Amino acid sequence: MTLLRSGSATDTGLVRSVNQDLAVETPTLFAVADGMGGHAGGEVAARLAVDALAAAFGRQPTGAGLSEAVTEANTVVWQHSQDNPDLRGMGTTLTAVALVHENGKDVLALVNVGDSRSYRFHEGAVTQITTDHSLAEEMVRSGELTSAEAAVHPHRHILTRALGVSSDVAVDLWRIQPVRGDRYLLCSDGLTNELDSAQMGEVLSSVNDPERAAELLVQAARTHGGSDNITVVVVDVVVGEDDDAAPVVAAVNADFAPMPGTADDGSAVAPEVYPESVAEAAPPSRGERRRAKRRERRIARGRRLITFRTLLFIILVGAVVAGALYAVRWYDTNSYFVRVTNNELVIYQGRIGGFLWYHPVEVDRTGVTTADVPAPYVDALNAGVEETSPAAARAYVSNLVNDKASQQNPATLTTPTTVIPPPVTTTTKGKGT
Repeated sequence: MTLLRSGSATDTGLVRSVNQDLAVETPTLFAVADGMGGHAGGEVAARLAVDALAAAFGRQPTGAGLSEAVTEANTVVWQHSQDNPDLRGMGTTLTAVALVHENGKDVLALVNVGDSRSYRFHEGAVTQITTDHSLAEEMVRSGELTSAEAAVHPHRHILTRALGVSSDVAVDLWRIQPVRGDRYLLCSDGLTNELDSAQMGEVLSSVNDPERAAELLVQAARTHGGSDNITVVVVDVVVGEDDDAAPVVAAVNADFAPMPGTADDGSAVAPEVYPESVAEAAPPSRGERRRAKRRERRIARGRRLITFRTLLFIILVGAVVAGALYAVRWYDTNSYFVRVTNNELVIYQGRIGGFLWYHPVEVDRTGVTTADVPAPYVDALNAGVEETSPAAARAYVSNLVNDKASQQNPATLTTPTTVIPPPVTTTTKGKGT
């Protein structure tokens, strides 16, 4: 008899506005799906996939049944995208583990499509079971990249396999003998983008409660950047086999081998992990390879388009903000006024009383007091009198001073003189003189 317990946590992260990840926890089925294809498409794809997976596995709770459930989930997502043009191109990754009973033994069946991952934590060591179905990982397998280079490669998020992007999909299947004390980690790439195996192992080794361990892993991924949605499911084998487990064997698309348990002579055999590719025994055809390449190019173009649109939006917003700031500054600094400060007429640049965060700036202290200008103007000067330029403000003050001087010395004014022209004499010449 095998007894499992689990815990999960999910978070939108610090960059995304919508969480397109989904976690599944039942007594015997656990899964993580990471949707893609726009805000609506990713959420829809992930939800359709996990619902179809749970329903199909419930009808056939075996290892083969689990892989067939993934195939059925792919069909559901694909058909939904074909029936709804707004959702074309949506898809989701999926990694899942289920407790099944086969050949008289409890077995953990594990499936994977995409770059969500499953890990095994055994005796203090974290081992990745699944292999990413991504362009960068294919380049690692072909020797074009090292694992370190693939971790930072610009195409590391371009998937070569996902649910719902084609009418059929290849599913990787493992059968694993459950060992008491082992812990399994299922996660979206929002976790593995931020934490390495050692950092994940620190949490898994120090926190017994799987729910709390999942929460701490999500928090750590947020702290390290949170560049994507983060979803984690931790599954503990509470009761299982007591044998020491051999290291995880993680060869993708290896030929299926029988589940180890006992040899023909009845002797014990160390448990191992055996992967099985269950979709197509034959290599992909030339047409399928071409379609896969076209999908990769569409995905790459889609990612670049989103990046360009985001950049364009940022530029437009920046231009609007810069234009608004310039307009405010122009409105404030293109005005001057004269006001009484400490009984002296002072010229300021700016708007009377200030405008937004701009405050008037002193331009010139004229040395003219309120006693030097006509009394009727003092109240207006106390409030402030606007002018268009410093020169206009100085001319205004000068005129006030002249007006005051004219009022104090009226004799200096010149009286107009009327000039009377002399009489005009008209001479008439007679004929014959």
